[in-house]
Amino acid sequence: TCVVNVTQTSYQAEENHNITLEWTFTTTADTSPDSLYIFCEMKTDHKVLVPESRDQQFVGRVQWDKDVLRDGRLRLYVSRLRTEDSGQYLCDVRTNYGGDFGDCWLSVSGKSVDE
Repeated sequence: TCVVNVTQTSYQAEENHNITLEWTFTTTADTSPDSLYIFCEMKTDHKVLVPESRDQQFVGRVQWDKDVLRDGRLRLYVSRLRTEDSGQYLCDVRTNYGGDFGDCWLSVSGKSVDE
């Protein structure tokens, strides 16, 4: 069976910074990136993030590292964070031998302004 684990259950970052959300999943000797079905979304609004986000909130700001998939790792990069990026992120990994999902929370705080 495939088991997905989240590296951290919650992340905190500031607006305009970048962040990497990371999950791990079990692989077998014959696991190839072509045999994986990966679906990541921001749960609050069901916004699909990968493979290529077409959602206006994330377009051009979300990427994932395909090179580490063979090692059983999923890295999701979100750049130029906005406060509305805060929420629950879920990644679902399906393989020929099963599937699982893991989720984490991202909290993006606005920059403090000295008045």
